[in-house]
Amino acid sequence: MADRMTVGVIGGTGMLGRSLVSGLLDGGVVRPGELWVANRSGARGDLPEGVRVTADASELVAACDVVILSVPPGHFDALEIDASGRLVISVMAGVSRDRIAAHTGASRVARAMSSPAAARRLAFSPWCGELDEADRARVAAVLGACGTTAEVADEAQIEVFTALTGPVPGFVAQFAAAMADYATRRGVAPEVVDMAMRQLFLSAGEMLAGDAPTAQAHVQGMIDYAGTTAAGLLAMQAAGVQQVVDEGLDAAVARTREIGG
Repeated sequence: MADRMTVGVIGGTGMLGRSLVSGLLDGGVVRPGELWVANRSGARGDLPEGVRVTADASELVAACDVVILSVPPGHFDALEIDASGRLVISVMAGVSRDRIAAHTGASRVARAMSSPAAARRLAFSPWCGELDEADRARVAAVLGACGTTAEVADEAQIEVFTALTGPVPGFVAQFAAAMADYATRRGVAPEVVDMAMRQLFLSAGEMLAGDAPTAQAHVQGMIDYAGTTAAGLLAMQAAGVQQVVDEGLDAAVARTREIGG
């Protein structure tokens, strides 16, 4: 665990920023008095008492050891801060570490991706950056408070995870919706289908998170069992489910790189 630190979230009342604020507080990485939030209005909204709120991002930077950038990528160029001497963690999609350093003056920059699941401390938040051991521990503590985290090799991998795990529930919800549509078109009451899908994906998530086998091993085990699920899985594979997933994720990664400028 890193030493105690003061953390500021610029854009801390947007969907992702507010989720990170909740994760940081619930995870005990910061106390309310050690957490700053900057937004354009300076409005507190539903932030807990004790959290310091300002409309002046420069005031936040001056007060904090760690600055989290959670503004829309299109608003980044309008952000005027001098973050030299600060550890900067960016969760902005598509904005490179070099661009962040050039615009903010920061020499200690980690590029990360998280998700709104941070509010429930369930996000996966990968990151990369050329940092010393103390800063690496700080990044791991901040992102680890919001779920699980891992250091990855480079920014191209962050872009993959921006598409893959950033849009919770995103692609998982798409698959649940497709399964729900299948059952509804076969006469099952929509409210029953909705109940079933919620429970199915809750139980599947718990099993995948807690069991030792990988997702691939679970699939292969079901195919080897040669039951009804095996027939369905083999039909999906033959129909090109992997190609469909690849095309969807490729499109999301391309959009990530496009919106980052």
